[in-house]
Amino acid sequence: MRGASGEPGFLSDGNMRLLLFGGKGGVGKTTASAATALELALRHPERSLLLVSTDPAHSLQDSFSGNEPPPNLKVLELNAQAYLNDFQEKNRQRLREIASRGTFLDEEDINRFTELSLPGMDELMAFLEISRWVKEGAYDGIIMDTAPTGHTLRLMEMPDMIRKWLDALDALLAKQRYMKKLFRGSYERDDLDHFIEELAASVKQMERLLKDHQQCRFVPVMLAEVLSVEETLDLIRELQRLRIGVADVVINRLYPESTCLTCRHIRARQLQELDRIFKEPFFSHLRLWEVPMYPEEIRGMESLRSFWEGLTELDGPGTDLKSVPILSAPSPGEAPLSLPPVTPRVDSPIPLPSPETAMLVFAGKGGVGKTTLACATALRLARAYTGKRILLFSADPAHSLADCLNMPLGPKPVQAAPGLWAMEMDATADFVALKNQYRKELAQFLSQLMPNLDLTFDREVMERIMDLSPPGIDELMALAAVMDFLTPEGYDLLVLDAAPTGHLIRLLELPEIIEGWLKAFFSLFLKYRKIFRLPGISERLIKLSKDLKRLRAILRDPSQAALYATSILTEMSFAETTDLVAACGRLEIPVPRLFLNMATPDGPDPLCRSLFQRESAVRGKFALTFPGISRPVVYRQSDPRGIENLNALGQILYQ
Repeated sequence: MRGASGEPGFLSDGNMRLLLFGGKGGVGKTTASAATALELALRHPERSLLLVSTDPAHSLQDSFSGNEPPPNLKVLELNAQAYLNDFQEKNRQRLREIASRGTFLDEEDINRFTELSLPGMDELMAFLEISRWVKEGAYDGIIMDTAPTGHTLRLMEMPDMIRKWLDALDALLAKQRYMKKLFRGSYERDDLDHFIEELAASVKQMERLLKDHQQCRFVPVMLAEVLSVEETLDLIRELQRLRIGVADVVINRLYPESTCLTCRHIRARQLQELDRIFKEPFFSHLRLWEVPMYPEEIRGMESLRSFWEGLTELDGPGTDLKSVPILSAPSPGEAPLSLPPVTPRVDSPIPLPSPETAMLVFAGKGGVGKTTLACATALRLARAYTGKRILLFSADPAHSLADCLNMPLGPKPVQAAPGLWAMEMDATADFVALKNQYRKELAQFLSQLMPNLDLTFDREVMERIMDLSPPGIDELMALAAVMDFLTPEGYDLLVLDAAPTGHLIRLLELPEIIEGWLKAFFSLFLKYRKIFRLPGISERLIKLSKDLKRLRAILRDPSQAALYATSILTEMSFAETTDLVAACGRLEIPVPRLFLNMATPDGPDPLCRSLFQRESAVRGKFALTFPGISRPVVYRQSDPRGIENLNALGQILYQ
């Protein structure tokens, strides 16, 4: 049934200046954003539109499959590094002059900080560039295909981060303003003041737009699956806290009624999740839109144009449930499904990792089942290698380990099974603790009133040095901190449920890149050791450097570590997996296994048969592209959550 307008606001309102599509990885954000941009461009040929991806693992071009969009629609996969280089090139001299005016740092020190190119700059540069387009009115409307949830939320929080950064720059200029006013009697604002003011105005305008519900909307895209529902709830809560407008939610890939057991299982679980969604107060004021599971992969102009044709509005509990005989309301303690279970099935299971392995990394595109396979593997290893202590942990900002294991988890290890502990790292809290320690040590030191410091201004400059650290360093610190657990007194094996591909590649590159940031700090501590007497911070940064070097050495040693790539059998996941394996090759990280997950078994059902045929073609591409990598195929199964189900899967994944 369709609502009053017959379609969602992001399609019917042609005056939106900014539309953002986001959600858990693998739910169809790229397809939904591309289909929306194409539909709006065709409906409003007089409007100039931009479709832009801020996900480091871009797939917009794959979605269009080489077709040219309409002339009023520009498609851009934002290259954060290129924009960062351009920003540095244009503003290098300004940044150096700002720093030199307000501190005791010399040109060499200033160069170190202004030349740093660090992980985490993706969100910053994306935000600044999109802010510039909005300020200049470069396009009538911008449609954004965002990164998976955790990193998208950091993009939405970017105004606060940039404000701190600009405040730090402004503090560097405060000393010169004071001195000029003192000796000249007045101070005239110059180019550097205008530079900071223009950046601040651009960010403020973007922030106003994000909170203007008439001109900006965020469209969560989700699947009717437990992990996707939980992550979408978290996303909507955060968007409400940030006062960013949400009116419509797209629920993608809903299965039709069928006699096929696999399809019936999937549909029954989806309907149960839909019923749960309608009972959630967070969804009560939103319009929910159903998109069916299409037999063919949505790629190219024709399929993108037809994507919204199957759109249906869901009105409330019981919608479309009455005609489903397979679903009955279970009594407490009863199994939720009145269907025989789908037995887990794996083609070409692989040998267990060696008992000497120290680290396993599960990586891939969002939504391909990394978390499930990491959990199943960790449980199998704990059963196989009794006496070993195994730690399963998540480095994804949007954690789902707890949901997968069906148990509460936090930033400290919790025993999940005999020989197995699990945790979800709180990267933000660790970095906040570091900044607090820095400020505390600095305050204690400055309280000695050293005569060689102008405490009025140098104190503020020094206090804000940590605010100039890049976004993303929190994740780097958290990953390095896990090295503390890989000790004879701690754990024998670490199993990492990694962030989605683009952000994982950035994290894997961190041991190389982060050294620049650390060296910049170390050089200050050494060069100005009479000023910077902060032993606690120095010790922590030295330890961070050592942990990162150790992590890099372990990841590159095939006798100690391996990265297990995970993919599903779609063209877009194939393209992203190719990028991941190539990046690991550059970084000398071994990739001996590639799980092809959530495969559709062959059968008489038309939908399953169509999915099987298209997946078989992609499976052939994997075989040709990665002949030297083992490729077990994991078929769709009953809900793999919980220790019992994960144990059953772990038993058949490995020989």
